Amino acid sequence: MVRNPETALGDQKGAGVANARFFTRSGPFSGEELAEAAGGEFVPPREGAETGRRYVGIGPLQSAGATEVSFLDNRRYVPLLDATAAGLIIVGPAFAKRVPATSAAIVSSTPYLAWSRVARMFHPVPPAKPGRHASAIIGEGAVVPSSCEIGPFVVIGDGVEIGEGTIIGPHAVIGDGVTIGRDCRIGPQVVVSHATLGDRVILFPGARIGQDGFGFAVGPAGFESVPQLGRVVLEHDVEIGANSTIDRGSVQDTVIGAGSRLDNLVQIGHNTRLGKCCIVVSQAGISGSTELGDFVTVAAQAGLIGHIRIGAKARIGAQCGVMSDVEAGADVIGSPAMPFREFFRNVATLRKLSKKPGSGEE
Repeated sequence: MVRNPETALGDQKGAGVANARFFTRSGPFSGEELAEAAGGEFVPPREGAETGRRYVGIGPLQSAGATEVSFLDNRRYVPLLDATAAGLIIVGPAFAKRVPATSAAIVSSTPYLAWSRVARMFHPVPPAKPGRHASAIIGEGAVVPSSCEIGPFVVIGDGVEIGEGTIIGPHAVIGDGVTIGRDCRIGPQVVVSHATLGDRVILFPGARIGQDGFGFAVGPAGFESVPQLGRVVLEHDVEIGANSTIDRGSVQDTVIGAGSRLDNLVQIGHNTRLGKCCIVVSQAGISGSTELGDFVTVAAQAGLIGHIRIGAKARIGAQCGVMSDVEAGADVIGSPAMPFREFFRNVATLRKLSKKPGSGEE
């Protein structure tokens, strides 16, 4: 049945921004319950609001209503506080006094983290729906607990081991011998081979994990492929974005450290090792045998050559070309990569040199 678009849009009136057609919803919750989950302090409205108010959803400051929760984490949007009708607002201590008198507040030193926790209260991750679709193919000796959700046209190879509560989306292919931990989410059309996944790993649609690395030798008649005999190891709580690719190792494993997040369209070469809680943003590429320490950030479209080391907590700027080791804690940008201040000093110097004498631009 085709629904009236206006009716479909109207499903959300008074219930926050997340459309119930796509997102599960929980609640309502009291302000005290939300503050406890957020790890903040609940401050009741100073005037004009009934006690015991319960909140049904979330929304932005400019459109949230009296039974909805919003947040402020950027000084640029402070003027929106004056006009908001949100019933509960998550703010940092610096903005607590700016909250309208008719609105309650949750005061937190980390308002965006608090907002994340409150949003998850209203919209928890849907649990697995236990069962196997009739079109799924399960290989010989595969261990698939009854608590797993196996979608249409899924192919699970021989000897695969899958943990409790894991979801395998439609048309996903899990190669022979792969092991997958508990409560993982494998999206539609994902392909996984030669890999070991920890618990709570999320692979978004189209991700490719464990394919051959880019390895070849040059012979007298042309290129000869080098066997790629390692694995991909995704540790606990790793998330891999849509259409990202991670090559398996050649003679050692490719490892993505616990808690790391890869954006969409990221390429990780063979034997690469990421520490824990690294971030790699979209269209970045990391060549083989490169090592990243813990908490490294690689911004969009950056490129790292192989066989280098990036120290812990270093930050690689957007479109950066990294051709040598980067020290721990360093911030680099440009191609070839250099410290931020040096890069912008060079830019300023080039601008001065490019101005014509006598043009009035000196």
